[in-house]
Amino acid sequence: MENVTTWVGATAKQIARAVRRGDATATQVVADHLEQIAISDPSLEAFRVVRGGEAITEAEKVDDQEDLANLPLAGVPVAVKENTAVAGLPTWLGSAAARTAVAEQDHEVVRRLRGAGAVVVGVTRMPEMGLWAVTDDQGGATRNPWDLDRTPGGSSGGSAAAVAAGLVPIAQGNDGLGSIRIPAACCGLVGLKPGRGVVPADLGVNDWYGMVENGVLTTTVADAVLGFSVLAGREPAKLVEPPRLRVGVSLRSPVAGIRPDEPNVSAVTIGSKLLTKAGHDTVTANPRYPNSLGLGVLATWFAAAYRDASDLDLAQAQPRTRRHIRIGKWALRSGLVRQSQRDSWRAASIKFFADNAIDLLLMPALAAAPPPAEQYSSSSWLRNMSVSMKYAPYAAPWNVAGLPAIVVPVGLRPDGLPLAVQLVGPPDSELLLLAVAGQFEVLNPWQRHAFV
Repeated sequence: MENVTTWVGATAKQIARAVRRGDATATQVVADHLEQIAISDPSLEAFRVVRGGEAITEAEKVDDQEDLANLPLAGVPVAVKENTAVAGLPTWLGSAAARTAVAEQDHEVVRRLRGAGAVVVGVTRMPEMGLWAVTDDQGGATRNPWDLDRTPGGSSGGSAAAVAAGLVPIAQGNDGLGSIRIPAACCGLVGLKPGRGVVPADLGVNDWYGMVENGVLTTTVADAVLGFSVLAGREPAKLVEPPRLRVGVSLRSPVAGIRPDEPNVSAVTIGSKLLTKAGHDTVTANPRYPNSLGLGVLATWFAAAYRDASDLDLAQAQPRTRRHIRIGKWALRSGLVRQSQRDSWRAASIKFFADNAIDLLLMPALAAAPPPAEQYSSSSWLRNMSVSMKYAPYAAPWNVAGLPAIVVPVGLRPDGLPLAVQLVGPPDSELLLLAVAGQFEVLNPWQRHAFV
């Protein structure tokens, strides 16, 4: 990548290598990306705030460090989701009701990114309190770089849009009911939700009852490995070729009455063929999603919003969110939120892999195309629930179970939007999931960026 005219579009791994070698400066890399953000973000609205001068100052400090060789993300511009504390900025939570005072210190995952040499160029937009699978607020809708009339998903929609448009090579997000994986699928990215306890969460009152995990969105598997390693506090991992695996394949939807459309069925067919081509075995294996699971997920989701809203000025909250919070208060007081139920589903999920003698599970990432980019914040609660659940029902069970899951691109839909699959694994299978995703990438390379 020496002698490049711009570092926009380069991978995090390429940038860090060049900065460590002295082939590029962090200052120039960050300046290139800030210039691209200024050009492209007005049409995307991916960023809540851009740290122009502050980011350049941080980049200069990276260039002045003597230990660049020990920085795995040396000079890499990153974006941080707006519910994750960045020192010197308020933590917006996508809400006029939730804008906290300026954070005095970074969230631990931000501290780890900066400690690895990354430069935070800005914070990205999300729906209010991270509750929805679409990203918008009263000021406008964040848009999908592949089609500006479509949503980039949610709740890490701003992060996904920024990466897919090449505004940053890597962005932090978090996933409570699919909020990394859904935007990754909408925007043609790699999105890993780590298993419970692998990466510090520390979001809201209680991490949505343990359902939320922090992670990254990237355009390549190598960058996903790098970002995951940094967030997990590990030495950068080197993926090894996985052994011959037995992978379960399922189209079954966790939500009754919702089925994948034809493109998403074809995505699973593509994924199955790639697994076979990579030397793995595939078998049909359908998880049993009990009715109690769906009710428990909803009750926990509602109650998490109620718990997180304790310090909010609800008069400024969006109508859809106020109703969500009211239902959460009722659900919590009615005893519908039970740890025993979540523990039972986790145990059943782990047992599912053992009972079917499978190493991983392949399924759709989405059930339908990303919905139109609209201001859902002014729509009814019921419409928001319907829109989110109908196109993205496949993610939530694995948050309740606390199992790692990854979304990987496999091509394009007939309408030109990205197409993806989801792979789920038992505890501690993050590197295995990434290794299989790497096989997909080699056998079936995807277009890394949308053309905005």
